[in-house]
Amino acid sequence: MTPFRIGYAKGTGLSELPVIALSKAPGERASWDRQTWVVYLWGVCELLFVTNPWQISSGLRVKVLRLFGAEIAEGVVFRPRTRVRFPWKLHIGADSWIGEGAWFHNQDHIYIGHDVVISQETFLTTGSHAHRRDMALITRPIHIEDGAWITSRCIVLGGSRVGRSALAKPLTVISGDIPANAIVAGPAAEIVGERFISEKAPS
Repeated sequence: MTPFRIGYAKGTGLSELPVIALSKAPGERASWDRQTWVVYLWGVCELLFVTNPWQISSGLRVKVLRLFGAEIAEGVVFRPRTRVRFPWKLHIGADSWIGEGAWFHNQDHIYIGHDVVISQETFLTTGSHAHRRDMALITRPIHIEDGAWITSRCIVLGGSRVGRSALAKPLTVISGDIPANAIVAGPAAEIVGERFISEKAPS
């Protein structure tokens, strides 16, 4: 049976356009990688200890994430109001900072190096959909290398790799590869400068 419904699309100038029947779209549970009760239990613990806006201990937040399989090295600061879809797909290196309200929508793995800053309200999502076929879930991992700084309210899409010590300015949308040491900005993550400028020897 076709996953499309055919209907009139107003304002397009076309008499018919396909509409994907979402009731027939493949489910997202393929990304869970755990038994249903584990996912539901994590949902409760996330609400109590991770998303909770109270200024409870960052160390307690990290312990709960580790209990559910997150790989978080020593010295990581994990602020309140954060969200983690699946802790068993989260990997964070030593001494990194996770800002308040950061959201790891990690249906695939997210790898964060050491001394990385993920600032307030930044959204990292590894999932998308087969939008021309059947809206099936498509996932790709995210890699953020050592020393990078993703500033506030950025969006990092699946398949992205942010190079060592790169910096994304607020509201940047990252999709693809960001070179090491680059400063990027805007909806296309355009390179606008270098973070660390080496002093050239006089000629």
